[in-house]
Amino acid sequence: MELSKIIELLNGKLLTDPEIEQKDIAGAMGADLMSDVLASIQPEAALLTGLCNPQVVRTALIADIRAIIFVRDKNPAQEAIDLANEEGIPLVTTKIGLFKACGILYNAGLPSLESQSQEDCSD
Repeated sequence: MELSKIIELLNGKLLTDPEIEQKDIAGAMGADLMSDVLASIQPEAALLTGLCNPQVVRTALIADIRAIIFVRDKNPAQEAIDLANEEGIPLVTTKIGLFKACGILYNAGLPSLESQSQEDCSD
């Protein structure tokens, strides 16, 4: 799915340079814990999150994330926007919450790119 379609579906706003190459988004994952993102997200995904510090952009670089979508009207610090512009990762913000935003994209045909976890939390 093209990023422009995702922005339209979420009534979002692009925060980074519009000249950044916008690659197709293969799917998405929603999470606020960057350790969960690193353990579970598949490459070429969009990350939906409420966390808006520069660490999100650094995590996106490591995990080959194609775009970061900040939910609940979160706006990252200028440091994060500058880093995303340098690294060519589009940042988007939407007023929609995480659960609903994921549902909107899923219903529009964007699949989940969250891997199954083998972690057992019962201990």
